[in-house]
Amino acid sequence: MKIDYFEKIRNGEEMSFTEQVIMITMLSIPAIFSQISTVIMEYVDQSMVGRLGANPSAAIGLISSTTWLIGGICNAVSTGFTVQVAHSIGAKNDAKARAIVKHGLIAVLCFSAAISMLCLLVSSRLPYWLGGSDSIAAGSTTYFRIFGAALPLIHLCGVSSGMLQCSGNIRTPSILNVVGCFMNIIFNFLLIFPTRTALILGKELMIPGAGLGIAGAALGTALAEGMIAVVMLYFLLLRSPLLHLRKEARIPFTLEELRTAVKIAVPVGVEQGIMGLGYVMATRIVSPLGNIALAANSFSVTAEGLCYMPGFGIANAATAIIGQTLGAGRKKLANRLGWLATALGMLVMTGTGILMYIFAPQLLGLMTTDPEIQALGVKVLRIEAFAEPMFAASIVGTGVFRGAGDTLGPSVINFISMWAVRLTLGSILAPRIGLPGVWTAMCIDICVRGALFLLRLYFKPVGSSKIIKASS
Repeated sequence: MKIDYFEKIRNGEEMSFTEQVIMITMLSIPAIFSQISTVIMEYVDQSMVGRLGANPSAAIGLISSTTWLIGGICNAVSTGFTVQVAHSIGAKNDAKARAIVKHGLIAVLCFSAAISMLCLLVSSRLPYWLGGSDSIAAGSTTYFRIFGAALPLIHLCGVSSGMLQCSGNIRTPSILNVVGCFMNIIFNFLLIFPTRTALILGKELMIPGAGLGIAGAALGTALAEGMIAVVMLYFLLLRSPLLHLRKEARIPFTLEELRTAVKIAVPVGVEQGIMGLGYVMATRIVSPLGNIALAANSFSVTAEGLCYMPGFGIANAATAIIGQTLGAGRKKLANRLGWLATALGMLVMTGTGILMYIFAPQLLGLMTTDPEIQALGVKVLRIEAFAEPMFAASIVGTGVFRGAGDTLGPSVINFISMWAVRLTLGSILAPRIGLPGVWTAMCIDICVRGALFLLRLYFKPVGSSKIIKASS
């Protein structure tokens, strides 16, 4: 018999330690697969583009930090509403949760459309602002323009996924994200390369292709994200038992809802903006090291994602669990679940860190055939492997506090760690020992950040500050 753990939380039922562990594990598994599929999508993009040479790889790597920055800021706007959905459902105020869904979708669409226009306006100058050379600027501009044009659909897909997860339905968005990954592989295969012949089972077959190169990689991702966004909205607005549209008294958008969204979103947005600028500055530090270093850095970041994305999956599950638990008024249970989720993340990412250290050559070999890029990438991945357990503490800890609507403290920690540790050390070490210096600084930064999150969990239990009034 299937147990609805969220229903037990909302009804105030007692949960044994075993049940708590099972709940976090079962809800984390689909979220982990979803996050890994996202990395595989990036992995496939870079692997296919990597076959075109070092310059196309460097072109995408140059603007990847900027796309993270924009994605992080858009995600902050989504968080302001998704967390409120979780708290309202936990308080059994489903009508308010449905109203927040509608208000959140409209806000997200308006915000992402404005950012999309900004991306298109700066796309031709961005590669030069980031220190890119003429040899890769055109490719970077093309990729960024397509990303910017597709941003509203990408953002709608993300917020719909978050709202479904916060309602307790983690499986559906996870499955759809995995499907999107496979769609992206197919689109890339058809759009990046020209029509060519291949020997399959002893027979020569003609494989169609558009031969669009970097543009094909961006278009493939945009098409996959757009199609999944439509399906995600269908499940959110028409199929979700708790959140689907229905005839009922309309709840207007209130100042209290807006203030709560701002309280949650602004610290996350400022954090993501500052962190994103930190990634951009890190790219500026790497750029003078040459296109080989840029490509190795980009490939290594993608390869590491296979290691740390399980942490983000657990963090997503933790946000939903903590949000509904606090919405139900169960602070002690929320604090225990926060610690359990963090411990699970650290355990899982210790294992993935070991695997990354062992299989670093194979991971890089799948994305590029250039021996210089491979050798440099393996070196930096093995440096970063030692930081993965503490990386889990910061990733899952962020998800736990977001579920509580507490975003200011984690944002301050991430800001201080990024700018005071990573960028300072990176700027000192990069001219002396090259790309390994940048990644050594990153490793130290992550260890410091993880320690600070563990200290905050200990000294400021989850739910100790009231931010959301879900029942109002």
